[in-house]
This record gives sequence, structure tokens and C-alpha cells, in this order.
Amino acid sequence: MKTIFMFLSLILFSTLINNSFAFALESVLDEAGKKLRADSFYFILPDTIYAPGQGGGLIRGLIGNDTCSLGVVQDPDQNKEGLPLRFYPFNAKKGVVRVSTDLNIQFGFTESCNQYTVWKLEDNYFVGLGGVVGNLSPEFISSWFKIEKYRYGYKLVYCPSVCSYCQVQCKDIGIVYENGKRRLALSDAPYQIKFRKAA
Repeated sequence: MKTIFMFLSLILFSTLINNSFAFALESVLDEAGKKLRADSFYFILPDTIYAPGQGGGLIRGLIGNDTCSLGVVQDPDQNKEGLPLRFYPFNAKKGVVRVSTDLNIQFGFTESCNQYTVWKLEDNYFVGLGGVVGNLSPEFISSWFKIEKYRYGYKLVYCPSVCSYCQVQCKDIGIVYENGKRRLALSDAPYQIKFRKAA
């Protein structure tokens, strides 16, 4: 009897673990309800309904005096989709991008400063460029982000778990106004987003 009870308990525990794991690995969906794929390009757009001045998609914006001093900013024109982006999950199971998993984000189709296309967290606050794809070493921990479910859309989060011994500040990513630019940065107010597949 004791053996049967232990066996049933083990099955129940395994089921709970598997269900939790499956939920954590839920696929990220684009606005058409299709799974985001690691081999495709997407626009990140604000997921708010008829909000005046909500802005458009994400672009590489000049944030300093140097021509290659670039950061990740939101286009103020809500009719602009921004630049297409590609996602590189740490564990791209079946080529699908999943929630709550570490990934790198990279702009595509750039015209200048091509070496600066991968996102990274700068100065422990702003989302900038100059990251590296696929590198798990502590010096490149700032290149890893996550997509999380948020309300009826998604949000971006900086909370890398690819380095178990690295100390990081886990926080949502929102829009912060600086020198007339809508910059992506760590924030207590998450930026609610959706994904649109680039043609």
C-alpha cells in the first residue's frame, strides 16, 4: 500500500511539474495568432487600442553626438512599423519563440553601423546596441532578454537566467522619455507590445 501511494504521489508530482513546464514554455504569438519563429523577422508594436500618441514601432535612434551612438527607441509616428527584428532563443525548440525564455534580439536591414544591431542593457538602465548573439559568458549577460505575457498582450523583461551565478536586476522594460526620444529602459511601467510579422 505504501509503495502504491508513493507511486501515485510521484505521478501526481511529475504531472504538476510537466504542466508548469508546459505553461512556462507557451509559444509567443503574433497579432495574427501564429507562433513567433526564430527564423523570421517581426515588428514590435504598441499593443494599445486607439490611444492617441501611442507611437509606432521600434527603431535604432541616435542618442548621442556620435553617428553610431545608437539606442533602441520608439518611433513617435504611430503609422510607422519601425525596423524588423529577429529573435534568437537560448533554446529554440522546434524553431519557436516561447515566453519566459532567454533570447537575444537583433535589428535587421540596417544601413549603417552594422556592427551595432543586437540589443543589450547599457548602464543597468537603457536598452542599447552592441550586444552579442548566443554568448553565455558573464560579460555578455546584458544581451539576454525575455518575452512575458502581460494583460492581453506581451511585455519585454530583463531577467537573464542563462548564467546561474550572475547577479542581475530583474525588471520590466518600458518607455522612458530622454532628450525628446522615447527610449526603451528598465521601468516600473511595462511597455505592452504585440508582434507583427515582417513581409
